[in-house]
Amino acid sequence: MELVLAADPMCSWCYGFGKQLELLLQRRPDASLKIVLGGLRAGATDILDDAGKQFRLHHWAKVEEASGVPFNREGLLARTGFVYDTEPVCRAVVTARILRPQADLLKVFRAFQHAFYVDALDTTDGAVLADVGSRALEELGHPVSAGEFNTTWKKKSTIDEAAADFATARAMGVSSFPALFAKQGGTLRRVGAGYAHVDELEMRLAAMAA
Repeated sequence: MELVLAADPMCSWCYGFGKQLELLLQRRPDASLKIVLGGLRAGATDILDDAGKQFRLHHWAKVEEASGVPFNREGLLARTGFVYDTEPVCRAVVTARILRPQADLLKVFRAFQHAFYVDALDTTDGAVLADVGSRALEELGHPVSAGEFNTTWKKKSTIDEAAADFATARAMGVSSFPALFAKQGGTLRRVGAGYAHVDELEMRLAAMAA
């Protein structure tokens, strides 16, 4: 079975969903996972103001209640002049996919989530993303230097590949994240939209198989 996840590392519900997806993959070791980067706020230029921070804190509280994942609220509140552009971090996941296609991309994806939501790092900054990405790949046994990561991240071909992912997500009919699909007979069927518990996902997959 091939599962396809449309998601964005700087989407809080995607962050909350990560553990449930990992559990699903553990229960189904025969399943493969493809990640399509969503570009939730790709190319955004507006600075995150106090109203934007409060809006996100409201959502973070809901995600934390549903999933139990931790959030660094102080880190968000301390941000100044921050532009909530998700293209750079989406492109960083694409960079890891290009450089080390054999690596577990979900774990790399989750490393970027942890960097943003827990460590309060600036995941719009190329140097930060290169450091996080190279360390994640090294921990997975697929080392790459931060310099090589950053060089690949900056390439036009990488920018274009990330944009192609965004277009693919739209073509799949995805308007909110996360969205999980299963590929059956060459056809994508939606398993879930938004946060869902692993048991719920299992029931949906069993119903699809039936």
